[in-house]
Amino acid sequence: MNFADTHCHLNDEKFSNDLNEVIERAKSAGVNRIINFGDTLESSAAVVELTKKFTGMFAGVGVHPEEISGFNESSVEKIFELAKNEKVVAIGEIGLDYYWEKDSEKRLLQQKIFIEQLKIARQLNLPVCIHEREAHGDALKILKSEGKNLCGVMHCYSGSLEMAREIWKMGWLTGFDGPLTFKNSAKLPEIVKAAPQEMILIETDAPYLAPVPNRGKRNEPVFVVDVAKKIAEIRGETLETVAQYTTQNAENLYKIWRE
Repeated sequence: MNFADTHCHLNDEKFSNDLNEVIERAKSAGVNRIINFGDTLESSAAVVELTKKFTGMFAGVGVHPEEISGFNESSVEKIFELAKNEKVVAIGEIGLDYYWEKDSEKRLLQQKIFIEQLKIARQLNLPVCIHEREAHGDALKILKSEGKNLCGVMHCYSGSLEMAREIWKMGWLTGFDGPLTFKNSAKLPEIVKAAPQEMILIETDAPYLAPVPNRGKRNEPVFVVDVAKKIAEIRGETLETVAQYTTQNAENLYKIWRE
């Protein structure tokens, strides 16, 4: 079986001592495609550099909504240049995060910068990886108005089933991570059960959000198999089936078959 971890952060310092071993464990479990995402200009440059060291590794570049301080026209130019690298397969992770940000003006700034980065994706014909937390209405509104002719994924999906159905109608995918395996996963199992096969991606968000049975530990790409197992359990499918269609979805969206 082949798996694709379509969202992680292996440039994180938590992997500074054993990254080679982390990659080997993933490959031994069939995780042959890994996409690292930047969340600042610095980390975006770092994930591009990582793609030079490992086969089957790709990158997404962008600025996370919690990291937008100092974002300016120069930032747009830097993302644009990084995104021209042949191993960059997406703009992301970008989006909206209202969990900590309560100031209305700063939320509007998040929206503006989100839209600016969507424009980069459109110019370069790249898919988008969206981070969205407690900003469901605004995120959906922006995608409907500014995300036309774009495709992508709602990373670590946390919205409602109703919103998911709207996302799927627009041709956007939903990414599922470790929280799906948690006892307090709320509506996620219902959403996974309802999702069309072609709209599901599996992710780790490593080093964060390790799935059961490794919850609380450092997450890593090999654990994406546990997310796939949970999806198989919820949907009454075999692990082989889930591996096949989620990998195919990743290849279709991100064009990561070229190595």
